[in-house]
Amino acid sequence: MGQDKALLQYGGRSFLAGAIQVLQNVCDFVLVVAGKNIDQLRPIIYQNSAYLVLNPQPELGQFSSLRLGLQAVLNRGRDTACVTLVDRPPAQTHTVQRLKEHFFKTSPEITWAVVPQFDGKHGHPVIFAREMIEAFLRATPSSNAREIEHQHQAYIEYLDVDDPGIALDINTPEDYSSLQAGR
Repeated sequence: MGQDKALLQYGGRSFLAGAIQVLQNVCDFVLVVAGKNIDQLRPIIYQNSAYLVLNPQPELGQFSSLRLGLQAVLNRGRDTACVTLVDRPPAQTHTVQRLKEHFFKTSPEITWAVVPQFDGKHGHPVIFAREMIEAFLRATPSSNAREIEHQHQAYIEYLDVDDPGIALDINTPEDYSSLQAGR
């Protein structure tokens, strides 16, 4: 798109600020992993009382950022992570709350992740148990999240939600224009 999608405006705030604010309503703390775009994201992260995790090698891709963020979650003494992307509008707060409630009603031996779905499409945020976090951290750096999730498919639950935004992809200026127009 020619610009950092985390900075795109929607509902009077950037995608990043919106995601932080939604997660803060449900989670103990919010971590944001940033790399090459750190100078643009740092003010938004700190203004919204989130924590910054630096990816010193962003050229290694999105999976490297995921792994750094998940390790930071474990380092803070937590066994669960709620992960979202900031290249799209944030999920609704009630969606994240439903995911969290559903996750904590399940058994960690059976459910390693809860993924929202709307109209059959999977989306974000995703809640990961320690078992799935450790699977990501054990994976080779050249892996990707989809591969690891596929390997552990039996431990993933999908939760139907009434939030079409969880599956939105904003990849083109036309996608963004459609979002702004409410289509």
